[in-house]
Amino acid sequence: MKRVIWLVLSVCMALASWGKIRLPSILGDNMVLQRADTVNIWGWATPSQNVTVKPSWDNRIYTTKAKNNGKWLLRVQTPEAGGPYQIDISDGELLTLKDILIGEVWICSGQSNMEMPVHGFYGQPVAGSLEEIVEANQYPDIHMFTLPPTPAAEPQDDCRGSWLKSTPESVRDFSAVGYFFGKNLNKVMNIPIGLITPNCGGIAIEPWMTAEAIRETASINQKLAFTPQVQTEAANASYLFNGMIAPICNFTSRGFIWYQGESNQHNYFDYDKLLASMVNLWRKEWKNEDMPFYYVQLAPFPYDGAERISLPLVIEAQYKALWHIPNAGIVATTDLGHPACIHPPRKKEIGQRLAALALRKTYQINGLLPDAPMIDKVIFEGNRAVLTFKGVPDYSPAAVGSLDFYGGELRGFEIAGEDRRFYPAKASLIQGQNRMVVTSEKVSRPVAVRYAFKNYHDANVMTTEGQPLVPFRTDHWDDVY
Repeated sequence: MKRVIWLVLSVCMALASWGKIRLPSILGDNMVLQRADTVNIWGWATPSQNVTVKPSWDNRIYTTKAKNNGKWLLRVQTPEAGGPYQIDISDGELLTLKDILIGEVWICSGQSNMEMPVHGFYGQPVAGSLEEIVEANQYPDIHMFTLPPTPAAEPQDDCRGSWLKSTPESVRDFSAVGYFFGKNLNKVMNIPIGLITPNCGGIAIEPWMTAEAIRETASINQKLAFTPQVQTEAANASYLFNGMIAPICNFTSRGFIWYQGESNQHNYFDYDKLLASMVNLWRKEWKNEDMPFYYVQLAPFPYDGAERISLPLVIEAQYKALWHIPNAGIVATTDLGHPACIHPPRKKEIGQRLAALALRKTYQINGLLPDAPMIDKVIFEGNRAVLTFKGVPDYSPAAVGSLDFYGGELRGFEIAGEDRRFYPAKASLIQGQNRMVVTSEKVSRPVAVRYAFKNYHDANVMTTEGQPLVPFRTDHWDDVY
């Protein structure tokens, strides 16, 4: 009898819940919607019930009918940046969303270096955090949504979290890289910025992808891809996609920023292909195959030994991924590492460089920081290697070929001969030219050059604007580790 009563009560409660319109957590007060676009508004209602959505920016009424499972979705046209607005949603009962801004929306994802909040981790500070937290109220048009780590075996249609305005309390706990990125966009464009951060520390890229997407990634070690490197549920392939990407992919957004890769050192040789597959997957899920994707070069850290190369091998794969991912870019961090902290404190520079990349490439705003210089080619002439670079600014005669900001010793170079033994090398610029000469007394006939190609180093080459030279090697001696 008790079982029958419980069943009746459960049915009554379920029927009662159908009568109330419900939205996913990502849709709520204080949210930022993508400007000048057609955005998704969706949720649950009584099956077959008419649902109306009326935004205050144009008072247009959008109508649809809930499906048999109660789900509904409407496509709503947004204006240019502005607000605050409200949205009335009804299926007979009225639900009103308030303080809605219209602007630019970005997804900020990755592992712990994206997760690291403005106030830092315990014993691991973020440089300048107090000033940023104190000034948070000066940026009321920055709104933020954080998804807590939520692994799931099956795709979810909702998540935890809420939209928060920029205040000292909300900013202190939000992703530092994400916030500094959004702050710089807001300062330059003077429009609202919405930041959504799904992140999870210590996790490889595979959990952020579906199992199908991994299987369809050609020429990778499938066994490694499906073998978790840490004993936690979040490390399982597809689990973070299911719990943290699936619930938000209906939320119309401009693009992605990504800071991850530290946990893929074990299969660095597949990382470029996996990253390209993940980007392709996410773009399909957002139904926009040209969404910008900007990501962060991993910063120097000793890992399994300062002299080893497990990290630069991943960095090499990160840059190789650019060949496979259209409308993408990467910011260099060769100068931002820390010898004792895997979470380097200079997150502000990373956010600034990501913002400069987005402002230039996505918003076509000129005059900002150019890309970091990269090796172009090397010519071996007797006892020296002559390097030329791409990405060296040429808009000022004084800047042509001027890679050393301070004018001191250029550090971080090594050269090797046929014996494949690398020795520290001296580097000097040929004044007025985009050329650098590298030599070592211990190598009479060099055949290979490396720069910053160690887990941790003192490499210091940069442009006069402060962009660091990207790590490189001219050899492919894969047996060296």
